[in-house]
Amino acid sequence: MNFVKKIVEGKSDELVHLQFQKFSKGEFLNRALIKAKHTGKKYTIVTGPEFANELVRDGAEKLGSNTTNVIGGIISTSDLTGEIDFKSKKQFQGVKTYLIDKEMTGNDLISLLNKFPKTFFALSFDVGEDFKLKIKPKAPTSGKPGKGEEKPKVDFCRLVTTDEKIGKSFIFEVNDFKDAEVNHSYHIDNIIMPVGEKDFAKIREMAKRKGKIVRIAEIDGKEMKRDILFEA
Repeated sequence: MNFVKKIVEGKSDELVHLQFQKFSKGEFLNRALIKAKHTGKKYTIVTGPEFANELVRDGAEKLGSNTTNVIGGIISTSDLTGEIDFKSKKQFQGVKTYLIDKEMTGNDLISLLNKFPKTFFALSFDVGEDFKLKIKPKAPTSGKPGKGEEKPKVDFCRLVTTDEKIGKSFIFEVNDFKDAEVNHSYHIDNIIMPVGEKDFAKIREMAKRKGKIVRIAEIDGKEMKRDILFEA
């Protein structure tokens, strides 16, 4: 389940917390962008980079103990040499991209996702005809807060699936749709510090953001707007 749907359903967890860990107080526009189409049994979901790890996890859970060819980049500021099997490595300004092209099981992917939750998994793979995922193998860029942000192109992650549950988890305002676009903005009003913790590194990691997500969805020509309160 993607992090926005988790917040709506009151199921915030550590992975949701990680989505907001880098943000200060303020207004952050054009986040977690989504474009979606539904034709017949097929859902085509195109998103910004925020959903990458969740989409990889969805595919890995479907794959299970079966194998598929996985290509792309595992991106981290940490040295993962010896932790993962990679084909080559690129580095720029302290950010390391480990390029992979190998057969992996879904369980292998889930193990890596669980072991390195702060790492960005820009991976592409198929799970038969039911789930085809393509993610750009590069580090996402993060814009600064403010009202003047230009809306970025929505093309970082692309999923084609016949899984209705996944398709509808991105567009949940209606029971069915043909064409939809969603834009989120984060309004962070407060940063809640952990009580009793004195280690500054842990304080930065544990501090929670509190505010609202403004979700604007245009579904089959009709605009729907809602404020989603959150603390994560």
